Amino acid sequence: MLEHYFSTRKRTEDFCAPLSIEDYTPQVALHASPMKWQLGHTTWFFETFLLKPYLKEYKEFHPKFSFLFNSYYNNVGDRLARDSRGVLTRPSVEEVYQYRHYMDEHIEKLFGGNTTSEMNAIFEIGINHEEQHQELMITDLKLMFFRHPLKTTYKEDGNKLTGKVNHFNEWISISEGVYEIGHQGEGFAYDNELGRHKVYIHDFEIAKDYVSNDDFIAFIEDGGYERFDLWLDEGWAWVQQNDIKKPLYWEKEGEEWMQFTLGGMQKVEGKGILSHINFYEAEAFARWKGMRLPTEFEWEVASEQLNWGDRWEWTNSAYLPYPGFKTADGALGEYNGKFMINQMVLRGGSVATSPNHSRNTYRNFFHPHYCWQYTGIRLVKSK
Repeated sequence: MLEHYFSTRKRTEDFCAPLSIEDYTPQVALHASPMKWQLGHTTWFFETFLLKPYLKEYKEFHPKFSFLFNSYYNNVGDRLARDSRGVLTRPSVEEVYQYRHYMDEHIEKLFGGNTTSEMNAIFEIGINHEEQHQELMITDLKLMFFRHPLKTTYKEDGNKLTGKVNHFNEWISISEGVYEIGHQGEGFAYDNELGRHKVYIHDFEIAKDYVSNDDFIAFIEDGGYERFDLWLDEGWAWVQQNDIKKPLYWEKEGEEWMQFTLGGMQKVEGKGILSHINFYEAEAFARWKGMRLPTEFEWEVASEQLNWGDRWEWTNSAYLPYPGFKTADGALGEYNGKFMINQMVLRGGSVATSPNHSRNTYRNFFHPHYCWQYTGIRLVKSK
């Protein structure tokens, strides 16, 4: 795991390499954290949950960093308000990197000796936690650059995260029956994936591929954002209150649809995979097509036959505990369980997901109005 740890830490810093010092600090939305804060937070995680409790005579790097870089762990103590992360002009970026490297040295010391199964489990969670933040760093940075008056670019080849195009238009038939859902085996999984259990599923057909940009353009041109009959009540309120007429990052230039990427503004590729769609938009589009979104159970049952991994896919399932789920004791029990309210499950992964971080039992979750992640749509037809 030490090798996995250091490759993960390097990947985080490699992503930040093209940034200017000024890029590290701004916070442009409550749900999008600055790069500097994320560098510190992912380091704080290892210090708090491994080094302080398990490494004898460990001396914390800075007495105030726990307050600055704690995210939502009430068990750990007071923390900086989430909407104040962008005010951290101090510590400097240089000092945050010193904090990271200090942690790396002590993690190597800790795991260079004898370890327990409990330590190893926490270590694995910490590595996966940083991989989660690598995806957030990509999407948070994209939102920040988009809101810059000049729509700043990350680097010239940044648009590669737009992803592939759809090549098929097939439907997969799944027969009704009782299926087992949830993680099994020896590989890593979060606690919200555990508790393998049986579910009954009716006959359905599911699209092998994602909804394309052309598909969604047809929805727009048919007045999709103007027809209240297509929207859930909360979704229609979101459209009205925010004057929504198109997906996030799309702009119309004459008759041409353009989209913002980390490589700048690019033409919307018609056959490309639709991205940055929230649950409300996904559900309205499915209703416009006379179809629906899959449940997370239908998605998992069909997943081995699907092309997935380029977009997080909204499901029509609320984020709820599996049978037998129990919140773990202590601060790490706050990782997933307390968020099982008013959020929807997404399945799959995205072009921004870290390598080897995806699996078909992974349960991502967001509030239905969020669209800054690489989220897309897959449709289902009931028989």
